[in-house]
Amino acid sequence: MYDIALGDLWDRITGTQPDPSLWLVAATAAVALAAVLPHRVWQLTRNAVTIAHEGGHGLVALLSGRRLDGIRLHSDTSGLTVSRGKPTGIGMILTAAAGYTAPSLIGLGGAWLLAAGHITLLLWGAIVLLTAMLVMTRNAYGVLTVLLTGATFFLVSWLTGPDVQALFAYGVVWFLLLGGVRPVFELQRKRRHGGAPDSDADQLSRLTNVPPAIWLFLFHAVALSSLVGGGRWLLGL
Repeated sequence: MYDIALGDLWDRITGTQPDPSLWLVAATAAVALAAVLPHRVWQLTRNAVTIAHEGGHGLVALLSGRRLDGIRLHSDTSGLTVSRGKPTGIGMILTAAAGYTAPSLIGLGGAWLLAAGHITLLLWGAIVLLTAMLVMTRNAYGVLTVLLTGATFFLVSWLTGPDVQALFAYGVVWFLLLGGVRPVFELQRKRRHGGAPDSDADQLSRLTNVPPAIWLFLFHAVALSSLVGGGRWLLGL
């Protein structure tokens, strides 16, 4: 019976679900855009992008063989990921480059899953990643933010029907694709006015001797390409 229950759960997670209608997909895109464009709303919703940003740093640090000491998320939507290892080399470069590209690439991966009909798998994959991040979060505000985000995904995946799950999943993926674009423009604006002297782009410049502007261009290219590609998948083009 236990094996049957596990089998049913596995089938539920990995099975496919019907796609929502095109107008509902477009509606979720409009809602996501409304969560990104207005400045006051963005001050709140940007926390979710910061989770993806710092999670990207942490995941790539582990995959590249570095030791992850911890992640901190702050109420001003900034964050910090601390890892140990060789201070130079490809591992450090990939870790530093992962932050600004992570929201867009996660959104692109999510769009691919949704295009394949794996709505529940996307929701549970997010729960797993958020749980892993919760273990590595080292401050109270960060723990609260990640816990609330993970609880939202769990409640939607466990208590709601396929239609609500689809709308939520599409909204989240649209938000990551759109929300991955704005921080790069914000960083560019800050650097133009002499701010953010220790940004990811500047750290990458010191690691590679490549000008920060080139790294900013790379961040822009990843974010915009992911938005175009992911948007086409979501809209079924």
